Amino acid sequence: MKLPNTSTSSFSTEAAETAKSLRALYFTRAAFSILWVLLVTAFANTNATVAMVLFIIYPAWDVIATFFDIRSSPPAASKLPQYVNVVIGITTTIAVIVALQKGIAEALIVFSAWAILTGLIQLILGLRRRKQMDGQWPMILSGGQSMLAGVSIFLGAHKPGTGVNTLAGYAAFGAFYFLLAAFRLRKTTLNEPV
Repeated sequence: MKLPNTSTSSFSTEAAETAKSLRALYFTRAAFSILWVLLVTAFANTNATVAMVLFIIYPAWDVIATFFDIRSSPPAASKLPQYVNVVIGITTTIAVIVALQKGIAEALIVFSAWAILTGLIQLILGLRRRKQMDGQWPMILSGGQSMLAGVSIFLGAHKPGTGVNTLAGYAAFGAFYFLLAAFRLRKTTLNEPV
């Protein structure tokens, strides 16, 4: 009689549990991004105060979401990229608050640096998690696109008429990738041994 490989079984159980947690987080992140895009679209051009608050909330929310990502990760997995992301997110939130005192272009430049750095971290995490579970290609693509978007935001920061609404496309693509990753992770959650 062949005995089950307990290490493989525990690995696949761990992967399934991680996938379930990440799936819930990705759906939440997508919902937040969609709501954020709707609010930016509704208020960015008519209410400067709401626009500034929305600008500040975006990187601050990423910090909160990263803490949930850390909790979703397996105990043995290195969480250094997520902790670096938390530091970058807190620094960015503070820097956006300061930059908004100078102008929207300055805040967009701060945001562009954040998009590049967090995109790189997302790319690294996606590549690492790809070995353990399905559904990481959208995160890898999202990380790469975030880096490109950061460059684009930086280059367009001083163009006339550029404002917080410029970031709506960035957030909308983020929502799309999170939804896609959440649906792709379903396969890993179904592989959990009974």
